[in-house]
Amino acid sequence: HTLTAVCIPERPVRCSVGQSTKQLLRCLLSRQCVSKLPPFKIRSISMLSAVVKQGALTTTQVVGRHAVRRVSSGWAATQALLQEQLADIREAGTYKTERVLTSRQAALVHVAGWDRPVLNLCANNYLGLSSHPDVIEAGKMALDTHGAGLSSVRFICGTQDIHKELEQKIARFHNREDAILYASCFDANAGIFEVLLSPEDAVLSDELNHASIIDGIRLCKAQKYRYKHRDMNDLEEKLRDAVGKSRQRLIATDGVFSMDGNVAPLRDICDLADRYDAMVFVDECHATGFFGSSGRGTEEHFGISGRVDIINSTLGKALGGAAGGYTTGRRDLVDLLRQRSRPYLFSNSLPPPVVACASKVLDILLASPKLAQQVASLTKHFRLRMTSAGFTISGDDHPICPVMLGDARLAADFADGMLEQGVYVIGFSYPVVPKGKARIRVQISAAHSMEDIDRTVDAFITVGKKFGVVP
Repeated sequence: HTLTAVCIPERPVRCSVGQSTKQLLRCLLSRQCVSKLPPFKIRSISMLSAVVKQGALTTTQVVGRHAVRRVSSGWAATQALLQEQLADIREAGTYKTERVLTSRQAALVHVAGWDRPVLNLCANNYLGLSSHPDVIEAGKMALDTHGAGLSSVRFICGTQDIHKELEQKIARFHNREDAILYASCFDANAGIFEVLLSPEDAVLSDELNHASIIDGIRLCKAQKYRYKHRDMNDLEEKLRDAVGKSRQRLIATDGVFSMDGNVAPLRDICDLADRYDAMVFVDECHATGFFGSSGRGTEEHFGISGRVDIINSTLGKALGGAAGGYTTGRRDLVDLLRQRSRPYLFSNSLPPPVVACASKVLDILLASPKLAQQVASLTKHFRLRMTSAGFTISGDDHPICPVMLGDARLAADFADGMLEQGVYVIGFSYPVVPKGKARIRVQISAAHSMEDIDRTVDAFITVGKKFGVVP
């Protein structure tokens, strides 16, 4: 309520004060000058904006303890543009809504507005460990022993013993020398290319790489090449061009492409890298922990373990699903990232409970490959039954199973129909996927049973017949 100092840049201001003061103050203040005033209660202030020096008059009304700022002319123009874009999104049928879960992440979840649990077939919880009792208990214990958070970046006072232990487990799981933790894999991807590559270097990126890879590459000053999706002839052509123009070359690819469920031809990529003296970077977010015979990812799937130079991945999907990402590779690389990677240097450390949960998940994976094998078995069964029913399933033999529908509005309506059948899936459309390639993305988890998969396929058939997708 009470003001004891006023700062108004370069403009006279007229204040209407409370009745108790019985006076009107007029103050002419120079830039960044603060004038001491006797205490008074404000009814309103009228002043020219300090930010937009020739802008419209800005009025602030003070009521109780809350100030409400009227819309400026600049914001009004922006708001009109935003509303126009939102209207276009709604008209195209691509407006995204958020269903609210009222339960833990699991095979069965409770959705706000529904009176019964529904099968969850759209989570990245590939191993079903997000709500595993041992994982939850590890988080609770860390909360007691190491606290809720560290209020610091790693190099100041934000590194605990459990952070170093988790990095060592990650390196051991991938059979690498070292690893470095980030707040997310988006940060890990944002923080590596700028450190590793200079204007003398070249980076070659698959055209369908994840947005975080694309954004990370934009931040670096290297020469940039984009090769056609999984097209090794195009990649080789661009490598030939880059050889004479660059000091070092880096091929960047997703291991598994999240919207299509297809796998990068990693053996061929590594062969080309050897031929043209290039490094290989792979984002394994949709592979770590569950793809390959023991869950070691795309390298293991192709039987080429150790040939990839840099692996980035996430703790926010199969590895407990809480948060976090990492880079793993040679020790010199990790050491340089600790010195120069901006997302690492300027982001708070991962909270201790998150670290402990991920560490427990890695203990489970290092002990047995059973969960990864279970996911593979369920995936094979789902794909076989769906294709037999007449659906078009994109991708390779991977737990991401896109059910192709084409039309954006159909995909949204189809997802609603599935929810009515007790199955929670999401329709994906432009701009997440290309126009005309809308789909329902199904994701299989080790938390599902074979009965869950059969129930899901039966629901797809029921809804598919309703919309004329299958006979």
